[in-house]
Amino acid sequence: MITPKLSQLHLQERVANVMRRIETLESAYETITIGQLVSSMARKHGSTVAIDVFDRGQRATYSELEKLSNKYAQALRAFGVRKGERIGVMLPNRIEFPILWFAIAKIGAVMVPINMRYTPREIKYVLSDSEAKLVVVDESAWSLLRAMKVCPQDIAIEQAIVVGQPSDGKDNTLEKLLKGVDDTFVTEDIRPDDLLSIQYTSGTTGFPKGCMLSHDYWGVFSYQAASWDDQPYKRYLSAQPFFYVDGPWHLLQSYRHGGTHYLGPQLSSTRFISWLKQHRIEWCQCPELIARQAEAANEEPTTCLKQILNWGWGADTVRQFRKRFQVRTQEAYGMTEIGFGTRMANDFDELADSGSVGIRAPFRELRLAKEDGSPTPLGEVGELWVRGRGVFKGYWKKPDANAASFDGGWFKTGDLMRRDELGFHWLMGRTKDMIRRSSENIAAREVEAVIREIPEISDVAAVPVRDVKRGEEVKIYVELREGITPDDLTVQRILAHARTRLAVFKVPRYIGFISALPRTTSSNKVLKRELMAVSDPLAGAYDAEEKRWR
Repeated sequence: MITPKLSQLHLQERVANVMRRIETLESAYETITIGQLVSSMARKHGSTVAIDVFDRGQRATYSELEKLSNKYAQALRAFGVRKGERIGVMLPNRIEFPILWFAIAKIGAVMVPINMRYTPREIKYVLSDSEAKLVVVDESAWSLLRAMKVCPQDIAIEQAIVVGQPSDGKDNTLEKLLKGVDDTFVTEDIRPDDLLSIQYTSGTTGFPKGCMLSHDYWGVFSYQAASWDDQPYKRYLSAQPFFYVDGPWHLLQSYRHGGTHYLGPQLSSTRFISWLKQHRIEWCQCPELIARQAEAANEEPTTCLKQILNWGWGADTVRQFRKRFQVRTQEAYGMTEIGFGTRMANDFDELADSGSVGIRAPFRELRLAKEDGSPTPLGEVGELWVRGRGVFKGYWKKPDANAASFDGGWFKTGDLMRRDELGFHWLMGRTKDMIRRSSENIAAREVEAVIREIPEISDVAAVPVRDVKRGEEVKIYVELREGITPDDLTVQRILAHARTRLAVFKVPRYIGFISALPRTTSSNKVLKRELMAVSDPLAGAYDAEEKRWR
C-alpha cells in the first residue's frame, strides 16, 4: 500500500499528470509495420551500430541490418516462402535470428520461434500445430530436428535450412542460400493487422498454445516500452532468449531510440553485471536472481546504468539494488498475450519498493472481475481483464481456448490483482495452474501428462515449491497403481522418462510418492491446495539435483 507519509493530494495530481501524458502518447502513435520500422530507422541512424552480439563477435549497423534483412528476404522468397506461410526458427542468440525476423516481416511471412531446449517431441508439436512450411535451425540443434520419429505433415526435414555448419555435412545451409542474392527491398502488401509471429507459450491445458502476434502488436509493444524512458538511452543489454518475446521487444525498444542493442548469449547470474560494466550499459531488464547474486557477491557498484526494468522483485531486493548501484528500478506487469498491461512510471519513484506494478500502460484498459465476470469492488482481489490496441489476436487453431479466454473484447489474464483508488495495481497471485521456474512458465498439466505415461503410475500432481535461487521448482506427487510400490518404480526411471519427453527446465526436481492424492468428493479433482499447504514440502521427497532423499 502507499505509505501514509506521502501526500495523497500531491500523489493524485501526479497520477493525473501521468494519465494525461499516456493519452498524449496514444494520440501521437504512428501506425507502422516492423519492416517499415527497420527501413525508417536505417535512414535515420544508418552508421550507428544497431546490434552487437558480443560473445560471437557479430555486429551490424542500422544500414547493414536493413540490407542484410533485404537479402534474407530475397533468399526466402526465392526458396518459395510466401506471405502468410509459417517458418519455424530454432536459433540461439546470434545475429542471424533478428535479421531473419526482420526478413520474415518484410515478406509478410510468420515466424514461429522454437525454444532451443525443446525435445524432439516438443519441436514436432510446435511445427505440426503451426503448420510450418519451413524450418530454420541452428547447427547445434540439427540433430534434435532429425531425431523426430515422424515428420510433421507440412514440412520436409531435408529442406530445413541450417545456420552454421552441421557436422553431417548437410548441404542446405543459410550461407549457401544467400550466395548470389542481392539486397534490394522486397515489395509486399503488408498491413499492420497481418500476423508476424506465432509465439508458443505454456498454458494450463498441457502443450503450449500459439499466441498470434501481429505487426501492430509488436509496434505497440515496442512503443509502450520506449515511451516510458525519460531519455533515449544509447546502450541496451538483453540476455533473454530471442525465441521469447522479451528479446525482440528489447531490440525494438532500442531501435526506436537509435541505440545499440547488446545481445548476450543467455542469462548468467555470474556474468551479467560484468557485461553491464564492460559495455557501459544504460538500460536493461534485470532478473531478481542476478540482483540477489550481486548483493551476495558484494559486487563493485560502478556502472553506467540509468534505468532497469524489474519484474516481481521482493521489496528488500529492490532497496538493496537501488542503494548499491544508485539506479532507478521500474516495476511492471505484462505477458505474451498483451505486451505491457501496467508499468510504474518514474514519476512515482518513491513507490519502487511498494510492491505495486503501477498504473495502466498506454493502449491498455484494465478491469478486475469476479468469477461471474462482475466488477470487483475497489480494494478487493479480482482477475485482471485487459483490452486495447495491439493485444494478441487469439490462440492459433484453439477456438475453445479463445472462447474461454475472451469476454467480448476483454482478455482474461488469469492473474489476480488488487487496485487502489488512484489506479495503482498489486499482483496477488495466479488463477492458472502454472509453475514459474526462473524465467520459464511451466504448465503443470503438461508435466503431469508426460509422467502419467509411465504404466505403473495411477495419477500424478505437479505443484510449485518455493526456491530461493529459481523462484519456484517443480515437485510431483506420484500415486502408484494398486499393487505397485516405490521399489517397483525408481525415481531414476521417472526422471529418465521425463528427460526424454520434456525440456530440461520442465523436468521435476522433487519427486514424492503418495498413497492417494487428495480429491474433491463431488468432481474427484485433485486438491492441489492441500498438497501445497504442507509445512515442509520437501520432507520425504527425492531431490533430483542433489541426488538424495530429503
